[in-house]
Formats: sequence, C-alpha cells, structure tokens
Amino acid sequence: MLVSILISVGFLLACGLVLAGLLVLAEKNILNYGTCHVDVNSGRKVLDVEGGSSLLSSLAEQNIFIPSACGGRGSCAYCKLKVHEGGGLIGPVEEPYLTPDERKDHVRLACQVKVRRDLQIEIPDELFSVSRFRAKLVHKKPLTHDIVELRMQLLEPGSISFEAGQYVQLESAEYKGHESVMRGYSISSLPSDPAHLELIIRRVPDGICTTWVFDHLKEGAEVFFSGPYGFFHLSDTQAPIICIAGGSGMAPIWSIVRDMKEKGIARPTTYFFGALTQRDLFFLDEFRQLEKDCPWFKFVPALSKEPADSGWTGERGLITDVVARHFPDASKHEAYLCGSPGMIDASVAVLTKNGMSEQNVFYDKFS
Repeated sequence: MLVSILISVGFLLACGLVLAGLLVLAEKNILNYGTCHVDVNSGRKVLDVEGGSSLLSSLAEQNIFIPSACGGRGSCAYCKLKVHEGGGLIGPVEEPYLTPDERKDHVRLACQVKVRRDLQIEIPDELFSVSRFRAKLVHKKPLTHDIVELRMQLLEPGSISFEAGQYVQLESAEYKGHESVMRGYSISSLPSDPAHLELIIRRVPDGICTTWVFDHLKEGAEVFFSGPYGFFHLSDTQAPIICIAGGSGMAPIWSIVRDMKEKGIARPTTYFFGALTQRDLFFLDEFRQLEKDCPWFKFVPALSKEPADSGWTGERGLITDVVARHFPDASKHEAYLCGSPGMIDASVAVLTKNGMSEQNVFYDKFS
C-alpha cells in the first residue's frame, strides 16, 4: 500500500514538472510577443527588446543592470522598480514583498514582470552607471573550511569606482547541466585599489554559484560581474559605531573599517564577529593589527558552540547577547549589520531595546 502511494505521488510530481516545463517552452517558443518598447525614466532611454522574458533579464541584455541577489527567484526583493504602464497584474510571488504604499506607487519586482507589451518604467538614476566587468581571477584563498577569498584583476573596464560597503553580482559559468546564474556578494576590498576587486564567499550547500566558486572556478580564469550596487555604506556623522557580522558577512565591514583607517576617520568602532567554533574564525591577526594601528577600533569575536575545554578565552554565546552585555546603552551609537535575515532582525531588536533609534541601524541583509 505504501509503495503504491509513493508511486502515485512520484507520478503526480513528474507530471507537474513536465507541465511546468511545457509552460516555459510555450512562453519562450510558441507565444510570440514580438518586439516590445521599454521607456525608461520618461524617455531617458527607449529600448527595443524581444518579448517573453522577464523585465530583469531584458534590461540586463540592454546593459541596464538592476540589483538582484537571488538569481531572479523573487526571494530577495532587491530588484524593485516602478512600472507605470504595461506590467500586468501583481503575481503571488511579488505580493509578500510589496507594501500597500509601494503598490500604489507602481513598484514591482523586475524579475517577476514579463515583457509582453510596451512598458513605461522608472529606475534610480544611479543604476545607469552600473557596468558589467570582465576580470581575471588572480587568487582563490581558503579562509576557513567553508569560506574563500577571491581576488580579481579587472580587465574590461580596467577599474571600478565604488563605496566601501557596496556589492557586485557575480556571474557563474555553466557547469554540469547548470546554467549561468548571478548572485550578489559584498565587496571586501578597498575603493583605493580600483584595478582589483575582492570577495569573501561562503559555500551554500547545493548553491549553484557557490558550488561553481568552490569546485570549478580556477585561478587564471576569466570572471564576469556587474556593479556596484547598494546603499550600505558609512554615514556622514560622528556617532560611535557598532558592527555585527559573522562568516562572509564580514566582507563589507572589512572594507569599511580599513577605508576608515585610510581616510583618517577615527569614529569609535566595535566590531562583533559571531561564529560557532574557532575553525570559523579568520583574519584574526589582521584585526589585531588593526586594533594596534587604530586606537578607535575594537574587534570582539564570540563563539556560540565552542567546547568548554578548548582553551578559548574570548567571548562565548549568541552574538546578540554579547552585544547587549557590552552595550547596555546604545542610544548614542550607529549600527552596521551584515548577515542573514534572522541575525539582522535579532540584532535590531537588541539594539533598539538598548536605546538605539532604528533609523541609526544600517544593514545588508542576505537573501
């Protein structure tokens, strides 16, 4: 009986996959929407694109790169723009990510809007300056058991201008039946070295892009990415700073604090780095040296699952509990957070409970 049920379930799942595939093929090959006109920002650019694809990919083909960190799955909501005409109805994937005010203001997710007719859209002006880059991977360095650092030399264009804290979208190559995808990664290098770009990437189990990075990408290979994107960067105030990030979330913080050093910005800064055990720590020597060079900077690693008899003498516990112990009054501080939605939400809750205004909390939330 159980075998029969499993066979029936498997048959239904297979039928569903076949039907979904047929719908995709029909969308791409049978339905012919012809050439559609996309008016961007009231005539600043008028694009002629072939109908049938997503607005996100259609714009990318015309060298207009809209932020997206989830590969077009509709799970990051970074690709928001305004569609004034021609966008059709809001789909179920978009609904959870659009506030009532955004819906009234014609905001949509570019990855979920299909180009089936002429469109009138509006994007932030700064996205016109985003470029696609060709680079050479000059080193791929393991930092921990599941984190690597990539250093790329830019080839075309030969330099990039960005603010510490911003990110790029890395393009994977095709491998073993996987198509190329784009994923967002924060820049870890310094703006003062525009001919190179560094990324800190953590392996995601079964992740298409990170599997390519860890298992297939070799030093000397050509790499493509677009950017820069994002509004995560140091504010223009003198408020003392609390940074919270673990794992690859260190990337933008590593860029920001070293950029502060270079520019002589001596705002008191404490960086809390959360990890499970000592094998998840990296750049310890570099941060200790930064502490020596910059009296205004303090690095606080904290381990939540380190064995009691390991000899670790640093902080223990959840990173939010460690932050709360160090800063029972955070009312005069700003915070810079990078990591998973759960970590960021928990950090915001602790910081605001301890007096910090939510408008003084800046974050880069992984999708």
